[in-house]
Amino acid sequence: MICDKIKELRERAGLSQAALAKKVGVTRSAVNAWEMGLSIPTTQYVAELAQLFHVSADYMLGLDSTESICIGSLSDEEKRILYTLISYFENK
Repeated sequence: MICDKIKELRERAGLSQAALAKKVGVTRSAVNAWEMGLSIPTTQYVAELAQLFHVSADYMLGLDSTESICIGSLSDEEKRILYTLISYFENK
């Protein structure tokens, strides 16, 4: 469920509910309600959260279990490092 994804991604990013709320322009109580499943973020906020956490909206909504990250803004050297790490973990 999206409530679980929001909490998981927020915690993974090291953000408090208040910090996430400030980044997307909502109250802390709104983030808390999303995480508790009391309310659901609007399409606008799902898109903002997906961009913030570098995942797809489908992943946020639980429609796709494949987690991905956007690496378009990384340098060629940074991409090479990431691909090396991925290769390392896949071959463990």
